[in-house]
Amino acid sequence: MNLSTMAAIVVAAAGVPVVKHGNRAASSLSGGADTLEALGVRIDLGPDLVARSLAEVGIGFCFAPRFHPSYRHAAAVRREIGVPTVFNLLGPLTNPARPRAGLIGCAFADLAEVMAGVFAARRSSVLVVHGDDGLDELTTTTTSTIWRVAAGSVDKLTFDPAGFGFARAQLDQLAGGDAQANAAAVRAVLGGARGPVRDAVVLNAAGAIVAHAGLSSRAEWLPAWEEGLRRASAAIDTGAAEQLLARWVRFGRQI
Repeated sequence: MNLSTMAAIVVAAAGVPVVKHGNRAASSLSGGADTLEALGVRIDLGPDLVARSLAEVGIGFCFAPRFHPSYRHAAAVRREIGVPTVFNLLGPLTNPARPRAGLIGCAFADLAEVMAGVFAARRSSVLVVHGDDGLDELTTTTTSTIWRVAAGSVDKLTFDPAGFGFARAQLDQLAGGDAQANAAAVRAVLGGARGPVRDAVVLNAAGAIVAHAGLSSRAEWLPAWEEGLRRASAAIDTGAAEQLLARWVRFGRQI
């Protein structure tokens, strides 16, 4: 469903600058780049224009093959394998913008701690997350495991969204389709549609806002989540996220 793509737009609309690093689909029907392209976002911009997009819109996209040409040689093999590979780990670790904070999904629970250790060495404020249903996102079908990275250390937690009032979803309710179907889902959620997909988007956007708040030593866990959930919900409900997407598309057409 490209939940992280939807969440990135919501986070930016909530006032937190976002640089997303992504690629086309390898182990699913549609990757983040495919969905953004279907929405009308330019995915092929170089460093200067990504920086300008970030400054003018509040969000930018770094297309992995554009910034890491060697990725191109692995694309066909990744599609043939059809399951998550080490490249799913490299993506978040090689974001050209080197963001200081973020929510990072990991498909491999046994490697999430390794990834968290890399971010700790960088002294980033990051939540590395793995849904206990296998999703590489914060899930609403059950609990998630979070490796909370702050001040150079890593804490492992179990996170239950039910504690914040989220209803349990079914896994198939969060399943994605092709790029056009996922783009339609983005438009629906940003347009105010309620349901399991919106819940998962709000949850993941809030997690990214919490990670950003962690850049301040004064941030407290539960209040940060409450504030993150409030801001993520408001970004959708006020139309700010929908408007930001429209500005992002317009930016790409005008350059």
